[in-house]
Amino acid sequence: MATKHENDGGTVLERQEAKLKPPPMYQVLLLNDDYTPMEFVVAVIQQYFNKDRETATQIMLKVHRDGKGMCGVYPKDIASTKVELVLTHARKAGHPLQCVMEEA
Repeated sequence: MATKHENDGGTVLERQEAKLKPPPMYQVLLLNDDYTPMEFVVAVIQQYFNKDRETATQIMLKVHRDGKGMCGVYPKDIASTKVELVLTHARKAGHPLQCVMEEA
């Protein structure tokens, strides 16, 4: 964006930096249930959130103990896509696993 200034009969354009705000970020959370096998949850975390087995196991244990666990923080579009992918995968496998997103 440029600002126009008149100076001694001439015109001077000064460049102004645009103030860009970072996009809002969203946490993607898995919610505990009594039916989805722990091993399935670990596999989902590895596949859709690119976590190693140890990290995925720690997240799964947090889901199991605390009722929910955070798998990652992403811009809204990416978070929404991950939620849909996880839910679709879980339903196809016959599991009631819940995945939600919350503003970080």
